[in-house]
Amino acid sequence: MADIVSSSASSQVTGSSSALSTSALASEQGKTSIADTVVAKIAGIAAREVSGVHALGGGTARAVGALRSRIPGGSTNHSQGVTVEVGERQAAVDVQLVAEYGVSIADLAAGIRRNVIGSIEGMTGLQVTEVNIEVQDVYVPSEDNDNDQDDSAPRVQ
Repeated sequence: MADIVSSSASSQVTGSSSALSTSALASEQGKTSIADTVVAKIAGIAAREVSGVHALGGGTARAVGALRSRIPGGSTNHSQGVTVEVGERQAAVDVQLVAEYGVSIADLAAGIRRNVIGSIEGMTGLQVTEVNIEVQDVYVPSEDNDNDQDDSAPRVQ
C-alpha cells in the first residue's frame, strides 16, 4: 500500500496530471482507493457464479469455511480461495477451485476469467492484468451419494 501512495504523491509533486487523468479512480477532486479484500470478494462471487465451479479454495480453506458456516451468526467468506494484488490502476487475481466432474476445465477457466474480469473492471474501474486459475480437485457427486446410502441401509438382515 505504501507503493501506491508514494507513486501518486510523486506525480502530484512533479505537477504531472496525466497519471491522475488516466484512471477513473483518481481525479482533481480526489482519489479513490479500493482494498484488496473488496476486489477478492468481487472475484470470489464472480467465480462462484460460473456453472461447473463446485467450491473455491483448497482443502483446508474449505474445511474452515464449512465449520464457519455452521457456527450460529457465522457468515460465508466470499473471498475464500481467492488472492489478489491491487495496485493504483490494476489488479491481478489468483483463484483456487474444485471443478465439477464432466465439465471442460479449459471452458470453465475461460468462463471464470471472463466473469471475474468483467465484474472487477465493471465495479471498480481497475484493469485486470491476469486471472490465474488452479484447479485443485474434481468433485464427483456419486461419491457423496454412495456414502449417504451406505449409512441409511442396513448391512445385514
